[in-house]
Amino acid sequence: MARPLPLILAQAPGRPVDDLAGFAADVERRVQLHAPGALVVYPELHLGESAPGVPAAPEEGAEPLDGKRDAVFAELAGDLGIWLVPGSVYERGADDRVHNTTPVYSPQGERVAAYRKICPWRPYETTTPGTGFEVVDLAGIGRIGLSICYDTWFPEISRHLAWMGAELIVNVVRTPTSDRAQEVVLNRANAIANQVFVASVNSAAPSGTGRSLVIDPQGTVRAETVDAGDSTLTDVIDLDEVGNVRRYGTAGLNRIWDQFRPGDPVLELPLYGGRIDPATWRPASPTQEPPR
Repeated sequence: MARPLPLILAQAPGRPVDDLAGFAADVERRVQLHAPGALVVYPELHLGESAPGVPAAPEEGAEPLDGKRDAVFAELAGDLGIWLVPGSVYERGADDRVHNTTPVYSPQGERVAAYRKICPWRPYETTTPGTGFEVVDLAGIGRIGLSICYDTWFPEISRHLAWMGAELIVNVVRTPTSDRAQEVVLNRANAIANQVFVASVNSAAPSGTGRSLVIDPQGTVRAETVDAGDSTLTDVIDLDEVGNVRRYGTAGLNRIWDQFRPGDPVLELPLYGGRIDPATWRPASPTQEPPR
């Protein structure tokens, strides 16, 4: 492997919003038997329950991004030498609005990114939508993109992350409903359509229905959980596989990022008031600043 990335995906039931000590112990337990320098991912709103399986009200668990919780996450990532995605949390913004936000922490114990969920599950979720896409450079490894649960139903979000250079899309999920079957299909479709890895991490029962999985850039499921139980899904992916699939094509055939070439006509996109311009079609390189 040229650019290996160990994954530790925690399909875990949710915890009370203030159970930071319990969360830290759980991370240590899952990490100690596995590869150092791993990307450790928990489900959406993992620290966001008022009772087992019962989501807390957004206002109950919301705090500023740089609050007490943030310091615990940062210290934990630094002490264990991991990249930590602690699921998502309720974030109280400077305008007092509450967002569903996924932060990312480095092995140096620093918060390096935070993504606010663009597509809350309407009408059930009342958090304020985010307005920006987020990719994160894992130093010396590659670039990942962030999405939260219902975001995966909107192909524009995954496409934009891939265009920004993401080689792995991390999708944190809290789905207790029957539509997890459709989410699995959508995650595979997003991997195929964008030729990227996808890691989708759902909560365990009673908070969610499980079925967490890792998908490669050709849409093949590499690893998956067998039920909704509390489990740790592990894998080691090679991010160079993204470049190989894009170079040689999915199934050795389809090179979607080479579809448009200089001199091809511009295709207007009236649906968005936008356009496909061959000059800007290709995704960013992980060695470049992501386009915005």
